[in-house]
Amino acid sequence: MRPTANPAACSGAITGPSRPLRVVVAEDQALLLASLCALLDAEPDLRVVGRARDGAGLLELCSCERPDVVVTDIRMPGMDGIEATRLICQDDHLAATRVLVLTMFEHDEYVLGSLRAGASGFLLKDAEPQVVVDAVRTVASGTALLSGRALARVLGHGCPAAARPEALDGLTPRQLEVLGWIARGLSNTQIEEELGISRATCRTHITALLARLGARDRAQLVIAAYESGLVRPGEIRSAGGGGRDLTG
Repeated sequence: MRPTANPAACSGAITGPSRPLRVVVAEDQALLLASLCALLDAEPDLRVVGRARDGAGLLELCSCERPDVVVTDIRMPGMDGIEATRLICQDDHLAATRVLVLTMFEHDEYVLGSLRAGASGFLLKDAEPQVVVDAVRTVASGTALLSGRALARVLGHGCPAAARPEALDGLTPRQLEVLGWIARGLSNTQIEEELGISRATCRTHITALLARLGARDRAQLVIAAYESGLVRPGEIRSAGGGGRDLTG
């Protein structure tokens, strides 16, 4: 089944300070796809510009529409959502597109695979409708978001820590401190208070960490800190509710 775009397909992003966020939704179950699109389209600041039933269709739509946010399932026929996410995040033409993974399955490999592929958010399909709507806005703003349960599973006991990557060896002691507190779940404000640094200094350190570690967003910094052994699983904080804001 071919993906469905809006009547102005392949028009690219619309510019303007007050334009709605452009969203593409990928889901292989027709009823859920229609429901998600209706939910998002009902918001005045969101606009669904395309829908797909598989990963290949999702890539085609993204190439045409260059959306702000992609909401995608993982298990779809043909190319799955993780591979599609990886290709989207590797495409320089889609550098401004953020991916929110929405799935029924909380398997560790799905969560970790999504984040490694470049997803900015991961939620379960049992999340409340308003949580999903808010999550789209959250990832569009550049904030990373994870289900609290997903964060606990993957960072708490999901995947064994890897060897310390060479990239961390090039970090300054202060950058390592900031990275450690990010991985423990502290917000920017909490890190500033913990280290006694200004907001501007904190943001400078985080920008440097993203560049040095080749991370797309803060969620990937959490994974890097965990896999490097910089922090231990028991030190990771997790939210008990439906979502976890990882940028502060």
